[in-house]
Amino acid sequence: MTKGDICEMPGKETSTRGKNVKSGVFPKEELDFPSIFKKFVENLGTNTGSVLSFLGVARLESADGNRKINSLVIESYERHANAVLDSICKQVLKKHSLTDILIVHGLGSFTAGEPVVMVLVASPRRKQGFEGLRDAVERYKKEPALFKKEVYKDGSSSWIS
Repeated sequence: MTKGDICEMPGKETSTRGKNVKSGVFPKEELDFPSIFKKFVENLGTNTGSVLSFLGVARLESADGNRKINSLVIESYERHANAVLDSICKQVLKKHSLTDILIVHGLGSFTAGEPVVMVLVASPRRKQGFEGLRDAVERYKKEPALFKKEVYKDGSSSWIS
């Protein structure tokens, strides 16, 4: 495996279970985060000295902390989001001299505690990995066309950034 093999434009597959996944957005029903992690680790390059992960999960409280959430709904302009996630991967890979990187984001309705997004980085040294992971997480939160709506316990809802 060479640098960036996993972080190329996503191809539509019916499930992520047992397959090499490419960075991008996927319907919740197609995501299997444990299998994604397993495949990532199975494909490590020989220059890899660390693998770091970030798993973002839906919260019980609203972004402002004032309301209880029934669900978090995530939608996307998929073509844009996939292109941006691919670009983030390529730039972070190069900037931090990583051996690999993967960003997989779910779409659909999520309840508190359900995984929504996974970011994985592989690097020769842990310092590079931590810096690359932080960079990738901060960028995926801002750059791709991902839209989040909190649906509250009282039935009202609000789009958040």
